Amino acid sequence: MSNKNQSDGSVFRVDKFVVPAEARDEILAKVFMTHELLRRQEGFVQDFLLEQFSGPGEFNIVTMVEWESQAAVDKVVPIVKAAHERIAFSPPETIARLGVKADIANYQRVPES
Repeated sequence: MSNKNQSDGSVFRVDKFVVPAEARDEILAKVFMTHELLRRQEGFVQDFLLEQFSGPGEFNIVTMVEWESQAAVDKVVPIVKAAHERIAFSPPETIARLGVKADIANYQRVPES
C-alpha cells in the first residue's frame, strides 16, 4: 500500500462504525452536526451518511466525505477540532463511552490501468 502524498485528486474520508442500538440516536446527532459544519468548508465536494439495512456486514453506520484535495483536508481538521472543543465534544471519548467500534481512514481512488 502506498503512502503517496495525496496532493492531487480527491481525498475520501470514510468513517465506519459498529453502533449499539441504544447509542444510535446520540451518534447520529453528532454525525449530523459535524457534517453540517463540513458541508460549509472550502474544498468540500459531497458526503454520504449511510445506515446498513440488510446483509451480514459488521458496520451499521458509514459516513463518507469527498474533499477536493489533501490540502482541503488539512485546512478542515483544525476547524472541526476547534468547533468540537467549543461545545466540549470529544469524539474518542463519546465513542468509548457508548461502546461504539470505529474504523476511520482517508482513501484515494484506485488508478485505472
